[in-house]
Amino acid sequence: MKKIFLFTLLIIIIPLLIIGLSNSEDIIIKIKYGSISNKVIKVKRNKTNEIVEVPLEEYVIGVVAGEMPASFNIEALKAQAVASRTYALKKSESSKNDYDVVDTTSNQVYIDYDEMKEKWQNNYDTYVSKVKEAVAQTKGEVVLYNNNLIDAMFFSTSNGYTENSEDVFSSNMPYLVSVDSSWDKEESPVFSSTKEVSKSEFLFNLGLDTKDSINIESIEKTNTGRVKTIVINGKKFESSKIRSAFDLKSTSFTINVNNDKVVFNVNGYGHGVGMSQYGANGMAKAGYKYNDILTHYYKNCDIKKIN
Repeated sequence: MKKIFLFTLLIIIIPLLIIGLSNSEDIIIKIKYGSISNKVIKVKRNKTNEIVEVPLEEYVIGVVAGEMPASFNIEALKAQAVASRTYALKKSESSKNDYDVVDTTSNQVYIDYDEMKEKWQNNYDTYVSKVKEAVAQTKGEVVLYNNNLIDAMFFSTSNGYTENSEDVFSSNMPYLVSVDSSWDKEESPVFSSTKEVSKSEFLFNLGLDTKDSINIESIEKTNTGRVKTIVINGKKFESSKIRSAFDLKSTSFTINVNNDKVVFNVNGYGHGVGMSQYGANGMAKAGYKYNDILTHYYKNCDIKKIN
């Protein structure tokens, strides 16, 4: 057993000495992940409950097509490709199911070629070629933090800033921290939205007595202005509860009570953690390359090719 261990250790150390310490991280990555050229992703299709095995790069094509408008700048599409590839590999690394991912927003949206044709209609040939190009030009590339695959979260539109992971989810991930995303305001058609409900609907949806008046006692916000918790009529609610109860686009909202109406004014679309897709497109249009986009939204990370 000791001989086997020493032999394995020599296999690892000798190349480091020959090539030099500057390349040691690349070797560690290669040892850890090996080749992903033949990797398949097991996708659970929501409509049929069927589990299909899709070659990794084909899967990434389907996710970029499903998650980001193909009209976006090619550099934004490339950033999406790398993020989606990273996300899928991370999920497959930790999956305890007989599938790696589902094809909905619960993980990341995946569509096949028939669904692309239905989605793009007359633009199919142009858009599928563009998406394939974005994926091919980033083949095998992933986002790493300390030589580990990151949880490459992304969303549609920020409120001007992305959010710290611990302010939205239970875990504190050092690479998912708040950054400026001021491009979203000009780029995104869903940067601002409004939702109006009746007073009785507001109270009913929150499980409060519909005969009562509405008393908003306190609102706790994150540093970026998103709501964390809110106390209404003596009851404390997480912002995610408010968002789901009224189908709001994000938790960056204000509430105005006007007589028998309650009006939500909302900024952004999505959970706000990681890469803003409209922000990525804004950066791309401003001349940033895909790796600049990725390292802006995923802090202190490296883009590595592990194919």
